[in-house]
Amino acid sequence: MLQGEDVREGRVIILFYNLFLLDISGRHILTNTHRHEHNHPHDHKETPHPPVSEHKHVEGKGEHKVVAKGRHHHHEAMIEDYKRRFIVSTILTIPVLVLSPGIQEKLGYTISLPGSMYLLWALSTVIYAYGGKPFLVGLVEELRKRLPGMMTLIGVAISVAYFYSTAVTFFISGQTFYWELATLIDIMLLGHWIEMKSILGASRALEELVKALPTIAHLVRDGEVVDVHVSEVKRGDRILVKPGEKIPVDGVIVEGTTSIDESLVTGESRPVTKKPGDKVIAGTINLDGTIIVRAEGVGDQTYLAQIVELVKRIQESKSRMQDLANRAAKWLTVIALTAGASTFAVWVSAGYSAAFALERAVTVMVITCPHALGLAIPLVVARSSAILASNGILVRNRMAFEKAKDIQAVVFDKTGTLTKGELGVDSVVPLVDGYTVDEIAYLAASLEQYSEHPIAKAIVEYAEKNGIKLGKAEDFKALPGVGVEGVVDGRRVRVVSSSHLLEQGVEVSGEAKKLLEQGKTVVFLLVEDKPVGAIALSDVVREESREAIKTLKEMGIKTIMLTGDNRHVAASVAKELGIDEFYAEVLPHEKAEVVKKIKEKGYVTAMVGDGVNDAPALMEADVGIAIGAGTDIAIESADIILVKNDPRDVPKLIELSRKSYRKMRQNLFWAVGYNVFAIPAAAGALYKLGFLLPPALGALFMSASTVIVAVNATLLR
Repeated sequence: MLQGEDVREGRVIILFYNLFLLDISGRHILTNTHRHEHNHPHDHKETPHPPVSEHKHVEGKGEHKVVAKGRHHHHEAMIEDYKRRFIVSTILTIPVLVLSPGIQEKLGYTISLPGSMYLLWALSTVIYAYGGKPFLVGLVEELRKRLPGMMTLIGVAISVAYFYSTAVTFFISGQTFYWELATLIDIMLLGHWIEMKSILGASRALEELVKALPTIAHLVRDGEVVDVHVSEVKRGDRILVKPGEKIPVDGVIVEGTTSIDESLVTGESRPVTKKPGDKVIAGTINLDGTIIVRAEGVGDQTYLAQIVELVKRIQESKSRMQDLANRAAKWLTVIALTAGASTFAVWVSAGYSAAFALERAVTVMVITCPHALGLAIPLVVARSSAILASNGILVRNRMAFEKAKDIQAVVFDKTGTLTKGELGVDSVVPLVDGYTVDEIAYLAASLEQYSEHPIAKAIVEYAEKNGIKLGKAEDFKALPGVGVEGVVDGRRVRVVSSSHLLEQGVEVSGEAKKLLEQGKTVVFLLVEDKPVGAIALSDVVREESREAIKTLKEMGIKTIMLTGDNRHVAASVAKELGIDEFYAEVLPHEKAEVVKKIKEKGYVTAMVGDGVNDAPALMEADVGIAIGAGTDIAIESADIILVKNDPRDVPKLIELSRKSYRKMRQNLFWAVGYNVFAIPAAAGALYKLGFLLPPALGALFMSASTVIVAVNATLLR
């Protein structure tokens, strides 16, 4: 016990460090712990997007609110904060360990400095106040919400250790817990830092969705075209959209014919021909014709803006999940408080001194909060994430990764996921005698080589793949919404859509009709206005998809396909891959509804997708999995990313999730299992047998469990 001048000297040190801590605390305030915060090709004709901070929602003006960016920066700031606190606390822990009497006794050395206990207390005070601050703030928040968890357990343990050790230093006799306090804070900071780095969050999802919309619209006013911000467009305004530009509003075409790439919204891989009277959706791309659109949906009334709200709503509801270690911590908190109070009461009632009873109670409460608990889950997640990353699978959300072990149904988007999302030539069919497959491909590809249309590229690639040398085309002309025409080898040649042929009254029969009925994209080669051949195209199925579906079915997992494509195309792909069931012609908000219905049937569901149209479904699913080559919004909406675009990684993910969960349970056992012996021993249950667990030995047990947990995590393969 300290008296006289020692006490006065100690009070001066207390005042000094309180001022120091006040300065530290004022520089950065951490309000809470973070649990789960979760493009189309660039068009050079568009005005670049302003900074995200400029996209804000003003009722009635149609601008878009982005709340996600702030959360994303907050998440990054918190990771850096935990890192900084961990580094500072670890550095200060070194002299704490060196000066601690318990460590000196164990290692057989002695360091005696004037006022060493005051220095030990001062260093521990900084570690407690600075390194322990996130846990203390978290303790207050959890108690305020009446949801005690990991923060409460850690906060109680470090507070009991600190205040008891402070009392021993200045007022009472006993053994201090400074090195146990410091190492507990260090390891818990490390665990939370690892945990948060493994969770990138989906907070940028809304920001990426907003980027899909153009910010400038060409407003047709009094016969002139004026560039205005999309927020100034009103219902009924006429908007000019040039080839290659994104459509800024939902509306109806009043002038012009063109092809629209709607894959951003519907997921359909092939361009859709649009003419006056047809509806268009904001964010889709006008491919080859100039059109004028009458605005009907602007600002937050556009289809894409409604998807933003849907993603936001699902994202917010998903962030309320609680992790496994936190549930264990809740019960350990109750055990710690109950065991500590009971230990004190029993020893006092047995006639022992209050100081002795208090030391026993503190020992019990400190031991109840094991160092290993803070690492039991994060170490396994970090290890499994590293294994997955080396195989091209990135885990963004550890809770979803844990959930993957229970997956019973996997829902695949078709375009870009099971298929490559690009057209390929299926077959070339001569319609008249005298024309071979190679000649039809030669004439069509010679003409199409001058076009940038996806169908044109597919035909040219087919010809090159089959060793067909292309000729030259003269008088080439693009026919918006129809096809192309030109002169090849002195013959007038056209490649036109099936809809144009039907509009001209030409009947399609035979093999070409069968291809159309199968949902294939079919274009016709006309020589001197006479149909001589048909070319069928479809989305190319990934070879890896067959093996992925087969493996999942062998694992007893149901396979489902969702697509915006028509029913005939969907049926063909589902049959080819052996998928259990499919949903066709499904719009983005309907995809989320389908996933919800599947979940309501009792299936733990994963969704695998690649586009903006998949974002709501990815968020709705228990586990959202994005194909890495997909759009940024799909990646930001997902819990897990398949970098190699290989569907076979889905069953790999599920299998590793199952193994990881087994490791988590084993680690939790080692993290808290020793309490079965340590708590009664620390409380004095074996005192009559001559054994009383000293605080130092209890700390050794904690260290041993930490080593076991770390080694066990590294054994994951």
